[in-house]
Amino acid sequence: MSEAARLPAALEPRLQSRLPWRLHPEAMAGLLLAGPAVLALTLLLLLPTAALLVLSLTDMELGGPPLRWIGLANYAELLGDPGFRIALRNTLVYVAAVLPLSVALGLGLALLIEGGTRGRAFFRAVFFLPVVSLLVSMATAWEYLLHPTIGPLNRALAAFGIAPVNWLGSSDWVLTSLCMIGVWENLGYVVVLFLAGLTAIPPELRAAAETDGARRGWDRFWLVTWPMLGPTTLFVVTITAIRCLRVFDTVATLTQGGPNKASEVLLHEMYLEGFTYFRIGYSAAITVVFLVVVLGLVLLQTRVLERRVHYQ
Repeated sequence: MSEAARLPAALEPRLQSRLPWRLHPEAMAGLLLAGPAVLALTLLLLLPTAALLVLSLTDMELGGPPLRWIGLANYAELLGDPGFRIALRNTLVYVAAVLPLSVALGLGLALLIEGGTRGRAFFRAVFFLPVVSLLVSMATAWEYLLHPTIGPLNRALAAFGIAPVNWLGSSDWVLTSLCMIGVWENLGYVVVLFLAGLTAIPPELRAAAETDGARRGWDRFWLVTWPMLGPTTLFVVTITAIRCLRVFDTVATLTQGGPNKASEVLLHEMYLEGFTYFRIGYSAAITVVFLVVVLGLVLLQTRVLERRVHYQ
């Protein structure tokens, strides 16, 4: 081959390195692969979030006068709104009660199911049933179970001489009732996730721990099982916290935020302001605060738990 024919081939890598990134073959391939995901992220997340932020700075009302730019007036109104403060407090109380109970009970049940020799598939299906069931369709059952006069729960309490409780109609008990339903709703999801994490732990590690002196199951749990469940626990806590923060269907179906806003939560307050009172701007401001609370809680959990996670 002549020297003139070899010269362009030798210069080709140098010329390609000087081409703009948009013309480089590897960059074009990367854009083509990432393009659908970036487009979906932009259309489904970034643009709606930007629109939400813009709406929260206006006084938009459905059927009302043309919207005006009012800046932070909606957020200033939130600070002085007692209904919003009650909804925020109830939401945080709900998360503080349901999250640890769901995780602790879910882990315990997962250990019992995994340690059993029979009926694993049956118990997995039973505990996962609340997750695949529509809670709205289960509202009738819960209303019957918690009925103040004919409900089985009050009948069981009466057998021990305890007076009937108006679970869903009393300001003192309604949030407790919703927390019990929340634990029931999240328990199956947590159990299935922990079962997946337990299945991924090599049995040789437990056998080695037993050989080294960890004879009791409790010792093997703290030495092997719990550290190896670190990534699963981080995921379970994060997902369950988000599920608890976005509680809405039980409130909308069973209590409508009552009595006296004793069961009002953020998403139900946002729904009322936006779709009952048609105050879209104010509802958008509540949604922005809700997103900030979710993001803050997830970051806090990630920072605290990430340091204790042992990745396999």
